[in-house]
Amino acid sequence: MIITKVFCLGFLIISFVPHLVAAADKDTQFSNPNTSSSGNKVKVALLAPEAQPAAALLPKRANFEHELASPDARSVADWVVDSGDNRGMPFVIVDKKEAKVFVFYVDGRLRGAAPALLGMAIGDDAVPGIGNREMSTLRPEERTTPAGRFVSYLGINYYKKDILWVDYDGAVSMHRVVTNKPEERRLERLATPTPLDNRISYGCINVPVKFFNTVLKPSFVGKTGIVYVLPEVKSKQEIFASYYDVK
Repeated sequence: MIITKVFCLGFLIISFVPHLVAAADKDTQFSNPNTSSSGNKVKVALLAPEAQPAAALLPKRANFEHELASPDARSVADWVVDSGDNRGMPFVIVDKKEAKVFVFYVDGRLRGAAPALLGMAIGDDAVPGIGNREMSTLRPEERTTPAGRFVSYLGINYYKKDILWVDYDGAVSMHRVVTNKPEERRLERLATPTPLDNRISYGCINVPVKFFNTVLKPSFVGKTGIVYVLPEVKSKQEIFASYYDVK
């Protein structure tokens, strides 16, 4: 039987600060030019804490360039950059509420952004065992895009098409928009300015073909990365509590 882990979105899918250190020694001394060479010294005054450069104490921030992003997307991206949670890997922010995907370089510079199609059902959890079930058994309310932090990598589906695995156990991947069912109007849904019509998939994340080919795929070629899927029902604290203290 064909199982969900083989299909995705009604399509057959499988895959594969810095701390400021005072360098001055409290005992460092220089000769006083106003005295003789008898050894009279004056101590060098150390910078008071309040005199330290303010920029050195500021947290690092993600660079969204001129791209519009929700406060939640900026909050998580800023935390990733400041904490180094991406471990030197490229990372992606999936904002389900806004139906938008942001891809970042390892240092937090935005590489690109695009609209996305998401799971038909509102929710942040994958149904237990959903990856081993047939597509025909999935009820509409079970077709969610799970929220969380996922170590992701490129894979190949049954038709030799490349995809990015997000949640393998939950059978969720990110791939080029599927257009084999014209009645679903997936291209039209991506083009509308509102996220209200972007819920159509079985849980996978559809992105524009050009975006996948020129932004997403090149970011993950030969390497793994991190995909952060933001919650839409639960709070950020519930989803990312083990990673950071959400402000």
